[in-house]
Amino acid sequence: IASSITPWEHNSFSGGRFPEEQGLCHFSEDYKQIYLSLTYSIIFVLGLPLNATVLWLSWHQTKRWNCATIYLVNLMVADLLYVLTLPFLIITYSMGDWWPFGELLCKLVRFLFYTNLYGSILLLTCISVHRFLSVCHPLRSLPYRTRRHALLGAATTWALVVLQLLPTLGFSHTDYINGHVVCYDTTGPKNFDRYFAYGMVLTLSGFAFPFVVVLVCYTLMVRSLTKPEETFMKAGNAVRAKSIRTILLVCILFTLCFVPFHVTRSFYLTLRFLTSQDCQLLWVASLAYKIWRPLVSMNSCFNPVLYFLSVGNNRVRLLQKLRHNKVGEHPAGAQGERPRGGQVWVLSRCSVGKTSSKTLTMTCLNTVVR
Repeated sequence: IASSITPWEHNSFSGGRFPEEQGLCHFSEDYKQIYLSLTYSIIFVLGLPLNATVLWLSWHQTKRWNCATIYLVNLMVADLLYVLTLPFLIITYSMGDWWPFGELLCKLVRFLFYTNLYGSILLLTCISVHRFLSVCHPLRSLPYRTRRHALLGAATTWALVVLQLLPTLGFSHTDYINGHVVCYDTTGPKNFDRYFAYGMVLTLSGFAFPFVVVLVCYTLMVRSLTKPEETFMKAGNAVRAKSIRTILLVCILFTLCFVPFHVTRSFYLTLRFLTSQDCQLLWVASLAYKIWRPLVSMNSCFNPVLYFLSVGNNRVRLLQKLRHNKVGEHPAGAQGERPRGGQVWVLSRCSVGKTSSKTLTMTCLNTVVR
């Protein structure tokens, strides 16, 4: 083990060994060639058809998109854009961390990775806030739970994400290490100090703050949903079940994907910034971060599940049409036909009842499900 550590990451060095003459710790990263190639392949095989199917089903949905569908479709677009870049990473890691696609694609792949990551977090935050308002404040929040506000929220999310991630286009670049081209995941050694400051700010604004908002929303929702008499007066059983499913899945996403990734990444970048002399600690931090880096992309496979759990009964009819190769025909709801399960719990003057009137059903949806 070398006596000192230079605080930079080669990121894509064949064989994963640092040159001894540069005074770096020596540890192997040969696992990346198999592990990253295999993991990204699995995510690509699962994520591409799942997200494409959700977008296709949403496009063929006869009902107007409600707020939840608008957020979820934007989520699927972010996932699909990222999933389409995975073949470049699969080829790169299977070839021993050699990047043959040029600097422009290097910047684009890194940019889309973080766009998917922080776009997903912010869109899930929007979904969580919307669900919180519909459960805890169904009447007072009606003016804010509209399609117009959902479209505005999605557009604002994209704008914030792009603005936050524009610096990654400058930090990410290609370089030559021992005779072959690499694509930096973070940045080169000369700019690492600036990248560390940027990375910490991005972690706070893109992850920590939205995570706190999600926790507050779900804490208040759980407190409300565990009071049967209050829940009964505020929302119907269908809304309550849908809210519980949303809470569980979003919590799983943050627990398995976002939280471990940001914890390991922050710890690893901090050790490099502090030029830690403990090579074994740096190796553990590097291993944890690089193992979780592809796993955070598993959100691209979980997000479509959120769609099927959150969107209304129309998805069932669409899936039945798809199974019987009848998608080209008029789906449920066309020509005046009511979708299956047309009777829904509705909120009317803070009481819950059933109605078969089409006008009242639309009012119900606008009141408690929007």
